[in-house]
Amino acid sequence: MLKIYNKLTNQKEEFIPINPGKVGMYVCGPTVYDHCHLGHGRGYVSMDIIRKYLEYSGYEVRYIMNYTDVGHLVNDAEEGEDKIEKKAKKEKIDPIEIANSYIQSCEEDFEALNIKPATFYPRPTKYIDKMIDFIQRLIEKDFAYQSNGSVYFSVDKFSDYGKLSGRKTDELLAGARIEIDGDKKNPLDFALWIKADENHILKWNSPWSIGYPGWHIECSVMSCDLLGENTFDIHGGGNENAFPHNENEIAQSEALIGERMANYWTLWNMVNTGGSKMGKSLGNATNLKEAIKKYGATAIRLWIVSSHYRSILDYSEAPLLQAEKNLEKISKFINHIQTKISEANPSDDDSTSIDFDYYNEQFKAAMDDDFNTPLALSVFYDLITQTYKLETEDKVTFTDLKNILSFWKRTNEVLGLNFIVAETFTLKKSIGAPEEIIQLAQDRETARRNKDFKEADNLRDKLREKGFEVEDTSEGFKLIKLVSRD
Repeated sequence: MLKIYNKLTNQKEEFIPINPGKVGMYVCGPTVYDHCHLGHGRGYVSMDIIRKYLEYSGYEVRYIMNYTDVGHLVNDAEEGEDKIEKKAKKEKIDPIEIANSYIQSCEEDFEALNIKPATFYPRPTKYIDKMIDFIQRLIEKDFAYQSNGSVYFSVDKFSDYGKLSGRKTDELLAGARIEIDGDKKNPLDFALWIKADENHILKWNSPWSIGYPGWHIECSVMSCDLLGENTFDIHGGGNENAFPHNENEIAQSEALIGERMANYWTLWNMVNTGGSKMGKSLGNATNLKEAIKKYGATAIRLWIVSSHYRSILDYSEAPLLQAEKNLEKISKFINHIQTKISEANPSDDDSTSIDFDYYNEQFKAAMDDDFNTPLALSVFYDLITQTYKLETEDKVTFTDLKNILSFWKRTNEVLGLNFIVAETFTLKKSIGAPEEIIQLAQDRETARRNKDFKEADNLRDKLREKGFEVEDTSEGFKLIKLVSRD
């Protein structure tokens, strides 16, 4: 039984989808004014794991993630400069070109991290008419009002305001973050539509003014359009946006539809660096592309998966290097098993020494406990230890070997780790290797025996360029064809 920690209730709850066998999932995406950083990587890998485990469990998932290309103002403010416009002015490029460029950058990072593409990637600039209609309906229902060309949501009309973040309205009123705005009836009221000044670039006609949408309205409108104007199953995002962004989403959506916006709120925790939250606005963000270049995308994904999505993830050299070692451990084990299978004589004997029902149950139990990926990984690490131990006792059967590969492929549908899997050719079993490769390997073997190590190294490099590694064994050389697989 899958249980999900629901931020809305602050407890783990049994997951019961609205429609049997199907899941509607909306995830707040990045504001595309710069390259993604490791915090983004952590969040969207975490949501990818949740999505993939739901699919592993047999659900059909409709997964929506937006790209914010208008309305997100600097410092998450109610008025001021749009983050994308600020970047566009600095680089002297059209704001939409800025957004398109960084969406492409984001998609490159997601592909490298093996994040499955969303069902839809909506963008606010494509939803202006629908936003205007949504806002007009809130005005008609007396949840919003127009003031001096801008439109604000009346927080005091929504009695459940603060239920996600746990913040009370009286506490918020006393808080230093509340901006006093003469156009608002209540300092807590937030903008749905903002009247643009003459220097603002991204602006549209509306019944109230030439302006642009507030940041929060986009997710309400796009989720209603793509998941239906009713409750959907799961809303994902970063927990730093629980207030005000998610809180305001809930208020405007539930005011309009008259029921819960989403049944389960799964919010990932932040990445810390040097004891502080990582963020572009804080100037301490590590560019995701640079991290991928330094450590490799799969090592970064493993580093993320090795921590529970609700825990703070500390970024430093040590855990990334450990992730590289752990990745090598898994890779060597799978390569070892594949080599053993290629060298073994297939047998009809279906006897086993390893209890795979136990390992499948343990993996499922870990993931059913609020997607506990560190515990799920420990199940596979335990299998590695157990297998090597049984090998020393000569108890691993051909069926065990096949079952290990099958178990890995199945669980890796969720974990999503891409690494080098070896297709092995020994001198005795080299029929599958190209003749050119065999000849290079034999020439290298001759050079090595003649102690011409420089030539041997040159030939090894040539083999690597062609996608083959050569390994020296007591029985002669072994060729390994390197291919990237899930």
